[in-house]
Amino acid sequence: MPRTGKFPLAPRTVAALAVGALTLAVTSACAHATAGTGSTATSASGTSSGTPASSLRLGYFANVTHSTAIAEVANGTLAKDLGSTSLNTTIFNAGPQEMTALLSGQLDAAYVGPSSALSAWTKSNKQGLTIVAGAETGGAELVVDSSITSAAQLKGTTIADPQLGNTQDVALRYWLKQQGYSTTLQGGGDVSVQPEANATTLSLFEQGKIQGAWVPEPWASRLVVEGKGHVLVDEKSLWPSGQFATTNLVVNTAYLQAHPQTVAELLDSQIATNKWILANTSAAQTLISGAIKKLTGSTIKTSEIQRSWTEESVTNDPLVSSLQTSLAHAVSDGLLKNTPLTGIFDLTLLNQELTKAGESSVPTS
Repeated sequence: MPRTGKFPLAPRTVAALAVGALTLAVTSACAHATAGTGSTATSASGTSSGTPASSLRLGYFANVTHSTAIAEVANGTLAKDLGSTSLNTTIFNAGPQEMTALLSGQLDAAYVGPSSALSAWTKSNKQGLTIVAGAETGGAELVVDSSITSAAQLKGTTIADPQLGNTQDVALRYWLKQQGYSTTLQGGGDVSVQPEANATTLSLFEQGKIQGAWVPEPWASRLVVEGKGHVLVDEKSLWPSGQFATTNLVVNTAYLQAHPQTVAELLDSQIATNKWILANTSAAQTLISGAIKKLTGSTIKTSEIQRSWTEESVTNDPLVSSLQTSLAHAVSDGLLKNTPLTGIFDLTLLNQELTKAGESSVPTS
């Protein structure tokens, strides 16, 4: 069920929040968990205990692949559902810097790609965050210069992606390895993988300084429409039935334990917003493209958001089974070590709120 496109970057407070190494972030997270912000629930998703949070600090991207977050914030649904809990939002360009903010206690929840969530979870000794819902499937492509028509022509080229270790970076490096190419984390190898802010990627591509990019929507569509590139790989073609998680909703585990009611309200907002997006294509495109312009100062062309919309879909399902594949790809890339994923998901609240909304629950395995 294709749905909508995605968009770019967020210069507002990204730089300020992308501070410290993950080691420091983990230390801060542990301190945050110890201090708490209310009484601790007996289980991560039990709604019978805990206290309503005074605030919810939410991170997301100004991308079409974060349409859920963009729409629920822009139309006021989330603020309304949170009631007396104040909402504070921060925009990021890519997942690793967002996860640093989450683990260091600067965010309570975040919409983020599965690979970034995996990395943060493992580096926090599996204690820093919990995936509580999906948000988006599809919407990532490798767009290259029009002169490149096959993978055989990529040797010696430079290909960009949003950030080392983010979801598109993992996908790109794994795919290149399957084509017989070597890459290094420092940008060396047969193909140079160059992390760049999405807006910078578009500029470099138009200038011919890079030959392609593996990026989420709406950047893939912008590279096609504005950059005159073409799609060499649609990531959907690499997954069974074209289904893979692009964006999930994660929550700081200490926050989830202390404030399950607030997390349930966040999920209520998401469920209602995704239902509205799926039923109101034109209005949703207008809302999201307008919100992205306010967040970034950059305008998405109508043709770009319409193209983006056909490449992805909002969903509440985190596609649990696909995370094991994402982990295997990151391990193959040399970015993570293999580890059991027990405990990274808690979909109890999601399925509880889906049932209340009269919708089908999502699989937990």
